[in-house]
Amino acid sequence: MKGWRARLGFLVPPGNPTVEPEMFALSPPGVSLHFTRMKAEGPAGTHDGQAERNLSQVASLPDAVKLLAMVSPNVIALAHTATSYTLGQEREAALVAEMEALSGARFITAFGSTLAALEYLGCKRIAYGTPYAEATTLQGKRHLEAHGIEVVSHGMLANVRNIYEENEERAYAIARAVDRPEADAVFLSGTGMPTIDAIQVLEDDLRKPVVSAASAMMWNALRLAGVKHAQPGYGRLFA
Repeated sequence: MKGWRARLGFLVPPGNPTVEPEMFALSPPGVSLHFTRMKAEGPAGTHDGQAERNLSQVASLPDAVKLLAMVSPNVIALAHTATSYTLGQEREAALVAEMEALSGARFITAFGSTLAALEYLGCKRIAYGTPYAEATTLQGKRHLEAHGIEVVSHGMLANVRNIYEENEERAYAIARAVDRPEADAVFLSGTGMPTIDAIQVLEDDLRKPVVSAASAMMWNALRLAGVKHAQPGYGRLFA
């Protein structure tokens, strides 16, 4: 039987090519991964229309969650960070409760997983880097602060044509650009920008924890599924 330790489900934006390979890279033996695409209107990965796409994805969640529930996952993860920024604190919490009731499984968001990871690492002051436009980046900053996280610095990648065309080198660059001595950790938002292959290099160079939405999401899903797994090379969360 596949997934004899745990089964994890992921709700992926329709144009995102990054989530599946990064989750497989972090997956331990005995854990099966299952993916369903959300629905969204408009071009994929662009700054323009991002808020509208986020809301259309939320509207598609009940049907997508019902499909994933058919494989009896232990945990279902919303693999999109900016959706939480669009919803805000109360609506995100309500969404989690609704999807748990609908699926019968634990339901987590990439953002909620980031909060759990920062708490686990004991980090309250962060440097925050994104591949988003300024408006979405500031929305995320406010969302972090509403949850008691102090954002000591923030920044965005320049000249982004499509988030899904970005790479680990650019993720490394924005992390280095936003880091400050007073930051306990660096947080890289977004599951579309590849990050996991840059995390260990960043931690070695910055000498502090580096958390991405993707790494936090898989770490949290495994934790809630009761799977203990060390994965050297992907930062302190997996050490």
